[in-house]
Amino acid sequence: MQATPTTAAPRWLAAAPVLFLLLWSSGFVFLKLGLAYSDPLTFLALRYACVIGLLILPFLWLRPALPATPREWGNLAVTGLLLQAGYFSFVYLSLKSGLSSGGIALVTSQQPILVALLAPVLVGERVGRRRWIGLLLGVAGACIVLLSKSADEMGATTGGIVFAILALAVITASTLWEKRHGKDTHPLTANLVQYGVGLAVTLPLALALEPMHVEWTGALFSSLLFLVVGNSIVAISLLLAMIRHGEASRVSALFFMVPPVTAVIAWIVLGETIPPLGWAGMALAAWGIRMVMGQSGETRRRRVAGRPGDSR
Repeated sequence: MQATPTTAAPRWLAAAPVLFLLLWSSGFVFLKLGLAYSDPLTFLALRYACVIGLLILPFLWLRPALPATPREWGNLAVTGLLLQAGYFSFVYLSLKSGLSSGGIALVTSQQPILVALLAPVLVGERVGRRRWIGLLLGVAGACIVLLSKSADEMGATTGGIVFAILALAVITASTLWEKRHGKDTHPLTANLVQYGVGLAVTLPLALALEPMHVEWTGALFSSLLFLVVGNSIVAISLLLAMIRHGEASRVSALFFMVPPVTAVIAWIVLGETIPPLGWAGMALAAWGIRMVMGQSGETRRRRVAGRPGDSR
């Protein structure tokens, strides 16, 4: 059965892809910075505790609507389990195991292909030929950007790669679950439930598996501030809103641009060089995204005109 949006998409959602890309890609840089001063699961639990502390007062003040049924509560909890507890835990562990920010970005950027393969079966979403071409171009472009760097720069380790693959699996599952079961829940309610689930999972794991070492430095606070506000609140809210109001494969295609945008941010902020081949990969990934993102608008125009969508 195909999931359909419960309401029309708001106008501000048109700016969501660009803002999401900037925030999500910057997060890899700030995350690597913070993990230099904290154990991974401890840092993740600290992040979630800060998010909940930041949201609880506005929640009590505004008293937003709560999910109407136990099923809706459960769907929110599953999204939190997959995205917050699963994806971010594996990303943190991958980085702590030695894989570079670019390496984890490369692995997880393959999510759109998995979503495109599974979406027709799980959420009834058709992926046409034109969109498949765009997805494949995105894969090629993302790989070219990061493979243009040396193996030492990638920091590939067995443990890091395994955790990265697990992160890819759970964020794919999260996208498909949200597309099929997600509702237009108030962002305060959705975030508190999902980050509550994330904290409930990561804090016991940190207590059991880590010495919970934290160095309270200015760099740690800067990293935590950006990850709490920019990633945990703004970027995640944008991602879930885009999934609910658009095709899962179309929204997931944005992840192809995460490695190139991360590379550009690292170039600007950290002075990391980008080889000429890397710039070519960015252009290829951007062209693939243009093909994927443009498909939905074309399909809608055909439907308005009374013509069935093609299979491109």
